[in-house]
Amino acid sequence: MEGVIEVESGAHFSGWRPDGIIDPSTTSSCSLPQSSPCSTAPKQPFVIGVSGGTASGKTTVCDLIIQQLQDHRVVLVSQDSFYRGLTDDEMKHVHEYNFDHPDAFDTEQLVECITKLKSGESVQVPIYDFKHHRRCSDNFRQVNASEVIILEGILVFHEQRVRNMMNMKLFVDADADVRLARRIRRDTVERGRDVHSVLEQYAKFVKPAFDDFILPSKKYADIIIPRGGENRVAVDLIVQHIRTKLGQHNLCKIYPNLNVIHSTFQIRGMHTLIRDREISKHDFIFYSDRLIRLVVEHGLGYLPFTEKQVITPTGSIYTGVDFCKKLCGVSIIRSGESMENALRACCKGIKIGKILVHREGDETQLIYEKLPKDISERHVLLMDPVLGTGNTASQAIELLIQKGVPESRIIFLNLISAPEGIHGVCKRFPYLKIVTSEIEVGLNDEFRVIPGLGEFGERYFGAII
Repeated sequence: MEGVIEVESGAHFSGWRPDGIIDPSTTSSCSLPQSSPCSTAPKQPFVIGVSGGTASGKTTVCDLIIQQLQDHRVVLVSQDSFYRGLTDDEMKHVHEYNFDHPDAFDTEQLVECITKLKSGESVQVPIYDFKHHRRCSDNFRQVNASEVIILEGILVFHEQRVRNMMNMKLFVDADADVRLARRIRRDTVERGRDVHSVLEQYAKFVKPAFDDFILPSKKYADIIIPRGGENRVAVDLIVQHIRTKLGQHNLCKIYPNLNVIHSTFQIRGMHTLIRDREISKHDFIFYSDRLIRLVVEHGLGYLPFTEKQVITPTGSIYTGVDFCKKLCGVSIIRSGESMENALRACCKGIKIGKILVHREGDETQLIYEKLPKDISERHVLLMDPVLGTGNTASQAIELLIQKGVPESRIIFLNLISAPEGIHGVCKRFPYLKIVTSEIEVGLNDEFRVIPGLGEFGERYFGAII
């Protein structure tokens, strides 16, 4: 989709990091990490910043996002509401006042407003009178806390404190001539100005401010939307991603032992490739291995550790951590075996056991198991790329617990998880951790994960003859 959507190299989406649950029935001399990708999600909404030049189509993009997210609570906060009211002296020379400069806005009040909304409080947003260049002193717009906050304005990326509050930053790009034509139409019709004053203001203040402040802030954007609101494909992709994040958000509110790895467009891109049924087997394996390695590395981050000091080549003391020594992997045959190489690459000489569970529909039967004899003394990384109904995983977890492995010492690694499987596993095993890279839409009537990856084992290893 060349030309549809541009992504900056620094693209990111904030994850959520909930405190992990520690099983009170187990004790360890090692400290467990207390954060995960879901931690603050239950407390804070998803904040989207939308910037761009004057009349670039920011409001249209915001309206389209709101329309498509109608099943979620969404509020729009405009930076224009936070213009400073002009003094009497400034009113006398209003044509000399630069409304496109950062100093024209009350940034402190804007920060305070978004901070309160993020903490779940309602706020009163000022109403600005563009004809008289003053705030309506007696009128405010009540804005209630919501799941999604959209902050729109020409300079919302200029101030670092405001940028830091955003989970996603969109820059709406449009041709300069198109923006000028739109501004003339808007200011003459909606704001009661004449064409001459609009052109004079544009040449004297608007264009220089765009070059000095707005265009340089484009580098902070996660996503650049060419052609603004006309680019429906880009808006659809953005909404799809927001829906994914909100879905993860809601599940993380319920299950603090669910950990979704930090999402980037690199990760989304790899998911796009391995989900494509036309991809070659070689490329499927290559990009699956990359994703698996990320999941494994992330899962290792939840293992206990001890503090350790070493002497660096410069003779300095470095205080770090020592890895957990008692560790093993267990793959659920056969798809789970695709994750073994990544684990071996991360953990030299690690022992790996195997469990085979026969699955037919939503029925399962344990067929085979071969596990380390001392597995009850180890932390276990259980591996299966797809969490569907959760029945296979639950049977494997039950076996590990029967072998003496404490539930809190099991970390279940997978690439994708269906909500049904998450509910099933997390309810049954509240002290186990799940680490996944994406949460799916759900299961179809045949208990297949949708949109899913198909039969992962066959695509990775080839069909069994």
